[in-house]
Amino acid sequence: MILDIAWEEESILLDQREPLSARLREAINEAIRLSGGPEEAEVSLMLVNDRRIHALNLEYRGVDRPTDVLSFALQEEAAEEPDLEFEDDMLGDIVISAERARAQAEEYGHSFEREIVYLAVHGTLHLLGYDHEDEQDKQEMRSKEEEVMALLRLERA
Repeated sequence: MILDIAWEEESILLDQREPLSARLREAINEAIRLSGGPEEAEVSLMLVNDRRIHALNLEYRGVDRPTDVLSFALQEEAAEEPDLEFEDDMLGDIVISAERARAQAEEYGHSFEREIVYLAVHGTLHLLGYDHEDEQDKQEMRSKEEEVMALLRLERA
């Protein structure tokens, strides 16, 4: 798996980036593996602030507020094709607000690392065709998220 990380958010210090990069790579790789994605998948990950993700959320989704994670899949499931087939290895882009992840980690009572890894897993599953529009899809996606987080030993406290 190829993971390209852009560190646009400056609150994550340089000495924190290498271990966090390793955890993010492991998490995204496990989400892809457990979901039957391509072994040589390529994913781009951007860590940004609330202002930047707010602008992207408004531009691409028409939602005028910051969010925690956005996914831009390059592989789209067609209505006539029930199973997502990967024509190439480039899955797409994930954008995470480190600022939002920090606030949510505090709100939920767990570490920043756990929250940002969870958001990366969530974003990866979106790239792989998972969604949470209805209750059945939501349960399937949550189950896969929990499976990945358990493998990483980052379960909820």
